[in-house]
Amino acid sequence: MTTIDFRSTMTVELVDHMGTDETIARSARVSSGTSGNLTANRGLLNMLMRDRHGSPFESVTYQFKVTCPIFVAREFFRHRIASYNEVSGRYKVLEPVFYYPTPSRPLRQIGKPGAYSFEAGDYKQQRTAEGEHKRMAVEAWDSYEHMLDRGIAREVARNVLPVSLYTSFYVTMNLRSLFNFLSLRWAHEDSKVPTFPLKEIEDVAKQMDAKARQVCPIAFEHFDAHGRVAP
Repeated sequence: MTTIDFRSTMTVELVDHMGTDETIARSARVSSGTSGNLTANRGLLNMLMRDRHGSPFESVTYQFKVTCPIFVAREFFRHRIASYNEVSGRYKVLEPVFYYPTPSRPLRQIGKPGAYSFEAGDYKQQRTAEGEHKRMAVEAWDSYEHMLDRGIAREVARNVLPVSLYTSFYVTMNLRSLFNFLSLRWAHEDSKVPTFPLKEIEDVAKQMDAKARQVCPIAFEHFDAHGRVAP
């Protein structure tokens, strides 16, 4: 019997990037034909962010590898501001890795559409949520393997697998698009505009933010200072 790996964490790897804070400043200065030093460029990036002159931020590009459950990837792919390449269940046998909610994951949904809040579940709810996730994952994986053993095509056998199955994908986006993603998918304390992201995609956003700001620390400093609103 196949051993199933149950996880509750998301992983993000910064695979590649092009450009820095200096790249942003250089792109902005081409319009006026000026040049600047580090101090001047810091002020320029502040002005660009404050006044939402966004195109110079598009000159920096990132590529991340994200590993997360399918239900998180679906939320991510709603952002039509990036390029995606995902693991294909048509071309390879998938890995038996499934998500389950830990006790720290809020379980009770309170309110109405557009105004939900979430609260921690009680002990019984926590055990039920974890148990049902694991039970259905085992059942679905057994069915998947059974069909593969009978010679059924991978693209058909995969249909029984739930959205708790982990997937991996590369996402390539410029810095302006990344700011847009972060503004929507992280309910940050410095955000001027309220947002209500899924907890698991917020975990992804936090990791992307931490890795991306190492490349462009000045741009991210001003992103934070001006309310984390995409320029």
